[in-house]
Amino acid sequence: ISFNINEGDKIALVAPNGTGKSSLLKILAGVEHSDRGGEVKFMKDIRVAFLDQMTPFNPEHTVFEEVYSRMSDLSPALVEYEQAVASGDSRRLERAIAAMDASDGWSIEQNIRQVLTSLKIERMEQRMGELSGGEAKRVAIACMMLQNAEFLIMDEPTNHLDIDIIEYLEGYLQRSRCTLLMVTHDRYFLDRVCNIIMEIDRGKLYTYRGNYTEYLEKREERYLN
Repeated sequence: ISFNINEGDKIALVAPNGTGKSSLLKILAGVEHSDRGGEVKFMKDIRVAFLDQMTPFNPEHTVFEEVYSRMSDLSPALVEYEQAVASGDSRRLERAIAAMDASDGWSIEQNIRQVLTSLKIERMEQRMGELSGGEAKRVAIACMMLQNAEFLIMDEPTNHLDIDIIEYLEGYLQRSRCTLLMVTHDRYFLDRVCNIIMEIDRGKLYTYRGNYTEYLEKREERYLN
């Protein structure tokens, strides 16, 4: 198959189970490589954020440490500040505060805490290994959001999420100017977020403009013809 994704598209990939949807997403995200010489070309340098079905975490990290560790462009002063607070060492904390002042670390910390709080993750000192499946998924979504990427690739983003978090994510994606490609079995979520449906059927790719409900109608017409 061959296809283009244009800036601002919000695409759902639809295909029978076992077709290789997840593998295709991982290839596009750069996590895996094609074993048949396939190519992925970006017309310009863009940031890509990938939300996998199951994101591996360090179980010993706190929530805050885990999110921070995935944001390589942030100042090291923030991690030192968090560790200094936990240590109770007043001199170390004093030095850490000075480093935060110098590197504008406060705005970075505030941004991380704001995104986590918006996803109802409030115990940021809790260890990742203690989280439920839904809480871990919310932390993964926070990591994706904080990357401020132009292209989001998501595999089953609503798995393990409560309805209020799903609605929050819907609103975020509807407002965002990002380009989106996702796979989901949540038809309601798909209907609300996506404006293009790409269907893989028996080795061929069909593209439909519109939401999932409109896709079903157009697909039925294709079958009848």
